[in-house]
Amino acid sequence: MTEHHTAPTPISKLTAKKRPAVRYAIRVLVSFCVLLVAAQGWSAWTARQSRLAEHASATSNMAGALAAQAESTVRIVDTVLAGVVERVEHDGSSPAANDRLHAHMRNMVSQVKEVHGLFVYGPDGSWLVTSLERPIAANNADREYFQYHEHNRSRAVHVGKPIRSRSSGVWVLPVSRRIDKPDGSFGGVALGTIEISFFAELYESFDVGHQGAVVLARDDGTLVYRRPFNEKLVATSVANGPIFSMYRSSGPVGTAMLRSNIDGVTRLYSYRHLGTLPLIVAVAKSKGEILSEWHQSTVLLSAVTLLAVLLLAGVGVRLVRQIMIRDQLEAELRTAKQGLQQRNQELTVLATNDGLTGIANRRHFEETLRLELKRARRTGAPLSLVLLDVDFFKKYNDRYGHVAGDECLRQVAGALGGVLARPTDLAARYGGEEFAMILPATGQVGARYVAERLRLAVMDLGIPHADNPLGIATISAGACTFHGTPGENEDPEAFVMRADALLYRAKAQGRNRVCTDLDAVGIVPAPPLAI
Repeated sequence: MTEHHTAPTPISKLTAKKRPAVRYAIRVLVSFCVLLVAAQGWSAWTARQSRLAEHASATSNMAGALAAQAESTVRIVDTVLAGVVERVEHDGSSPAANDRLHAHMRNMVSQVKEVHGLFVYGPDGSWLVTSLERPIAANNADREYFQYHEHNRSRAVHVGKPIRSRSSGVWVLPVSRRIDKPDGSFGGVALGTIEISFFAELYESFDVGHQGAVVLARDDGTLVYRRPFNEKLVATSVANGPIFSMYRSSGPVGTAMLRSNIDGVTRLYSYRHLGTLPLIVAVAKSKGEILSEWHQSTVLLSAVTLLAVLLLAGVGVRLVRQIMIRDQLEAELRTAKQGLQQRNQELTVLATNDGLTGIANRRHFEETLRLELKRARRTGAPLSLVLLDVDFFKKYNDRYGHVAGDECLRQVAGALGGVLARPTDLAARYGGEEFAMILPATGQVGARYVAERLRLAVMDLGIPHADNPLGIATISAGACTFHGTPGENEDPEAFVMRADALLYRAKAQGRNRVCTDLDAVGIVPAPPLAI
């Protein structure tokens, strides 16, 4: 077909000249607005990152300071313990030596604030000498630190898991050393304890905000102290928490934004391992508190930017509106064009949809079936076709009239659309009282299931039909499947004939039923769906 091009009229030339002015004005205005917003966004983002980096450095330094204090505390207790071990191994455990050691231990506890208590246990775990005022008959062979030294010849200091003191009942951190007999065999354990509340007093002086946290834990995940302090958390495991996950992946020092497993607050954590001691100190500041000032300044600057954008947009809108007023003729032409396009769309719908039922017509059905058969051949996916019609429909028309017959067909078409849930499925009116369903990527079992659902849906409509033995309108259906196997015919007409033959088989078997390929080859079908 030869295309005819008409020469542009003076009006169209004028409109073509005006259109760029509107476009350029809008582009300039939008560009300025975008630049303002982008500049504000970049400034806010840079300020946010700078603030986080600043607090990351601060928390890292604080973690280093806390780690140094914790290590100093343990080393002081260890130094006292080393003196106790030396006295026991040199002076022995005679009553006189024990009396002198008892006085020394009481003196150490009174002078060294880090030490809560000092104890010496025999090789059987019995209490030999303590810093207590009166001796106690007890046995600590069941303690973790005692069993560690009993089975480990190391002379190094051992920091155990937090325990409740049997002498005072408070939570303490045990620091212990092995005592050897002259022949090198196990001679007992020297223990110094640090009260957990000592760490609370030590760490309360550090400013970590209202929602901040300070954590001291063994490197196996056993919690020693956490600020805010909760006695129920002492000695519990936090090995699965965010700090230890980061420790296992990043090493002895690290900083990251993490969410607490204990209270769910997101914080900036910095942690540090205490050198050769099995302890980890972590300091955390709440993300919300860190960014609170940033939020306030960002909101203020954003409000100013928004006001500037609105003023600029207001001026721009007035400018564009003045230009668009002169383009009134073009706007009217566009409106006429849109109306024409809408009419064309309506004509397209009329060309592909059935006027009575509103679903696809036969022409649309045949085009879709041809395309789906080619796709099924190409992809190897099954394609099913269901043909159905209303039982005794001629008698229905004769008894109730054609107006009622049309309404019956519309209700059946509605039920048909309700059964098909996938957008790739197609429901169509094939002709008269006959309908069709195209079911891509659906096998024989699926086709039977869909057809049975439709049969029950039509029965549920309860359309009165005195000439039907059931007293209501029913349908019969035939369903066949194309598998795309070599030698299988993909001719649409032959495919429809297969489904039509199965439809007539269903009618011959008494109507109100579904016949499929499975029935045709003698396979016993699944029972109909229950009504």
